[in-house]
Amino acid sequence: MRARASRVVIALGLLLGPAWPVLAQSAPRSCSITSQNLYVRDRLVDLYLWADALPDVDPVRFPGPEAYLEAVRHRPLDARFSYITSAASSNAFYSDSQFIGFGFSNALVDGAMRVLQVFPDSPAAEAGLARGDRLVEVDGRRVVDLIETGEFGSAFGPAEAGVSVELVFVAVDGRESRQRMVKRPVTIPTVSLTQVYEIDGRRVGYLFFRNFVRPSIEALDEAFATLRAAEVNELVLDLRYNGGGLVDVAQHLGSLIGGWRTAGQVFATYAHNERNAYRDISLRFEPLDRAAPELSRLIAITSRSSASASELVLNALSPFMPVVLIGDATYGKPVGQYLIEFCDKVLAPVAFAMRNANDEGAFFDGLPVTCAAPDGVDVPLGDPAESALAEAFHFIRHDHCSLPATPLTALTAPARSMEPRAVGWHSLLNAQ
Repeated sequence: MRARASRVVIALGLLLGPAWPVLAQSAPRSCSITSQNLYVRDRLVDLYLWADALPDVDPVRFPGPEAYLEAVRHRPLDARFSYITSAASSNAFYSDSQFIGFGFSNALVDGAMRVLQVFPDSPAAEAGLARGDRLVEVDGRRVVDLIETGEFGSAFGPAEAGVSVELVFVAVDGRESRQRMVKRPVTIPTVSLTQVYEIDGRRVGYLFFRNFVRPSIEALDEAFATLRAAEVNELVLDLRYNGGGLVDVAQHLGSLIGGWRTAGQVFATYAHNERNAYRDISLRFEPLDRAAPELSRLIAITSRSSASASELVLNALSPFMPVVLIGDATYGKPVGQYLIEFCDKVLAPVAFAMRNANDEGAFFDGLPVTCAAPDGVDVPLGDPAESALAEAFHFIRHDHCSLPATPLTALTAPARSMEPRAVGWHSLLNAQ
């Protein structure tokens, strides 16, 4: 099977974008385990950003390419960025904004597993799940026990159509429900909420943006047309659950926000390893005439799930306008991958870093917030009473945080461990 041309990717585990036609890699000699392992070794030796730090181990002795990658990754910085996944799931996510699952995302909040969002027309939506619900049981096992034993991540079964679970959950109003759900393809709406508010005489646009994938371009254009027609002069961009996606979508979104301020300026510059330094090109903001009018700054809601393409947009805009972050520091992924298809799989090795026009980009500890705010999971997204959005509105009214402000002086945050995380769609939102 002939390998397809690689694509550019940078995200919490993924963010890609066809910045230029690159890396049409020859296929492995066969799809035997040995050939796959050797193929991955050769790609890493050539492309891996930390190729000089690869340990000298025999790839033939590993049971598969995934195990080999785990053994040689540069763990001080690449605990889980490089990955291998199925080509089918990768293509479905980036091309169609789809994944196989139940259609909700969740997180541990104050010791309880809470639902963050439910995607429309999904098994979870049909079962009545909603933001803020507390998960109690999965197939008869208590969620608290699954969390304690570290089994919660696998409790919902593999990402395969037809897999089912019986879920017990408690709504915000205290009602308990028991529902059986069956996995199927779920489409994630990329721009799922666009609203306009009047805040002390200012027209404030709010945009909840879920992922940087191919359908995002049209959705963003429609959303910004709405904001332009409403003559907004402030924008709150909600990226709290956005783990990344396509580089060219990030470039497009940045251009829509930056408008005349950024047209033709450097959006980001690639930095590869020494062997691939000739690929170190710069991307520029697009000369768009359909940006939201006269935005003098960007206010973004972020969390530890805001990664990669989300961080790329924020970092790229910061040399040209104030970028105010509300919520929690971002994840910290200033590097990107090439997607290389082989044997019905995709190898995505970290191959480059990305820096903004001021040569800033080493934010492995995440971008810090200006104003800290919790995720108000008990309140619908877009509700002015939701804690992060309320803090954003407070900043718009008063130009300072409701609590003592975090100094906005550097794009770094306190050091933290690079804990292992799942890859693919699950790495973006802990989605089921």
